[in-house]
Amino acid sequence: MRKRKVGVVIGDKPQKTVIVQIMNYVKHPLYKKYIRRFTKIYAHDEKNECKVGEKVVIEETRPLSKLKRWRVIRRVG
Repeated sequence: MRKRKVGVVIGDKPQKTVIVQIMNYVKHPLYKKYIRRFTKIYAHDEKNECKVGEKVVIEETRPLSKLKRWRVIRRVG
């Protein structure tokens, strides 16, 4: 089973590539408060259909380039 994540597209300038921001909550070890952590992931978008601000589901895949290890499965909203 491949990993799947949901994130927001924050960049669509490269051809057939989108940059997706994943938000993750982590508990602070001392203060026990939840902190938001963000990760940028480069994902393959074969048809160049995703635009900035859209929510997408991405799936882990084989290495497609130097930075791309994910691909867009579908747009959520």
